[in-house]
Amino acid sequence: MTTSTRDERATADTFEVRSPSTGDLVGSFPTHTADDVAATVARARVAADWWAGLTFGERAKRLDRFRGIIARRLAQLAGIMHEETGKPHSDAALEASLALDHCAWAAKHADQVLGRRRAGVGLLTLNQAASVEYRPLGVVGVIGPWNYPVFTPLGSIVYALAAGNAVVFKPSEFTPGTGSWLVEAFAQVVPEHPVFQLITGDGSTGAALCASGVDKVAFTGSTATAKKVMAGCSETLTPIVAECGGKDALLVDTDADLDSAADAAAWAGMANAGQSCIGTERVYVHADVYDAFVEKLVKIAREQRAGTDPDAKIGPITLPSQVETIRRHINDALRRGGRAALGGPDAVDGNVVQPCILTNVPEDSPAVTEETFGPTLTVTKVRDMDDAVARANATTYGLGAAVFSKKRGAEIADRLRCGMVAVNAVFNFPQIPSLPFGGVGDSGFGRIHGPDGLREFSYARSVARQRFTPPLALTTFARTAKTDSLVAKIMTLLHGRH
Repeated sequence: MTTSTRDERATADTFEVRSPSTGDLVGSFPTHTADDVAATVARARVAADWWAGLTFGERAKRLDRFRGIIARRLAQLAGIMHEETGKPHSDAALEASLALDHCAWAAKHADQVLGRRRAGVGLLTLNQAASVEYRPLGVVGVIGPWNYPVFTPLGSIVYALAAGNAVVFKPSEFTPGTGSWLVEAFAQVVPEHPVFQLITGDGSTGAALCASGVDKVAFTGSTATAKKVMAGCSETLTPIVAECGGKDALLVDTDADLDSAADAAAWAGMANAGQSCIGTERVYVHADVYDAFVEKLVKIAREQRAGTDPDAKIGPITLPSQVETIRRHINDALRRGGRAALGGPDAVDGNVVQPCILTNVPEDSPAVTEETFGPTLTVTKVRDMDDAVARANATTYGLGAAVFSKKRGAEIADRLRCGMVAVNAVFNFPQIPSLPFGGVGDSGFGRIHGPDGLREFSYARSVARQRFTPPLALTTFARTAKTDSLVAKIMTLLHGRH
């Protein structure tokens, strides 16, 4: 539900969610106002004090019980996701399943990553004992996406909770039911205080959250919307972590396993109807294996069918406005000399888009430069991997990438400008809880997942304690010229030889 469709709401203060597969009503939800959001954040402040007062172990036990509920009721959660997004039920279940390892990792490692630890001292500070710890920020606002309404927001939510924060969650207006399910499940294991709360609505509700004075906002969505979120948060100097879009490339070298590479490209480009921020949209293939690769890719993609029925491997496009973007990219690519090895203009039928593989597409075409977010791939022949790397890096985005090469995979990956790289696989890095997730450039900044994800929702607090009076008194007006001379000599001995 976008602001342009407010007239379709059931009432002035509610909005409807309809299935992109059937058009049937899925549910009606409140549009929370700025006053509603402020009240929610105020409740979160009180809850945050209580939650932060628990030990890491006590919070871990509650987070473990939370993932237990998700695991036991996985089919139910997947059913709601399927209704709201249209993605196949099996894909929805897989998405929710992959979030469980992150819940477990964050709960288990929060103490190790954030807990107090000793810090080293130098020669002039031997009389000091130093320590550092990472304390919770307080209340974290999470603005989630519709394409992965469980895995993606939980990548911020559970790490923020494990760090000791309360969370106010604003899911996409297309997937509020999924967000509601998660909040209600958490309330079952933490009934004492509203540590994890829900607000629903359109962009105005998200703007209210940005202006509410929360201690940080974790945003996932388009680059354009991220800029609006940053502008809103700037009024209260609220920091954000932004996980935005991408135009990820997959590179195929001469020694690649072409069967695996083709299968991976098809999945990364077309699973979830291509609606993945880390989905492959551009493929660069060495000239020596280009024809063989395209043949294998087309064969695999041709066997996948998009539809709204239970047997379809690819679901419908969730966001209605995205259909026109997909159509525009396909038509422009063909008009400018590209060729449809599979699909073409007829691939778009309503909100269902069949797999589409485009070749010979100019590098300045929107199909190559803009995020398509559909089950389409541009496949380009390159003279060598130097050419492939140059083309892959020629984008303002920098989220993820993939490289297929038996001998040179790591070497090629090192040269790519992006936050994450998969070698001889796709979509592997978000599955590993210890790895940070995020991009550079127009793909955003900050990190979720792993130790970086825990620290993202905390602040460092340093403590230095004087154990005994120093032999050289430095921070005093009683410091003498003799002391200054001795300090200079010590510093020369320590550092002057370098």
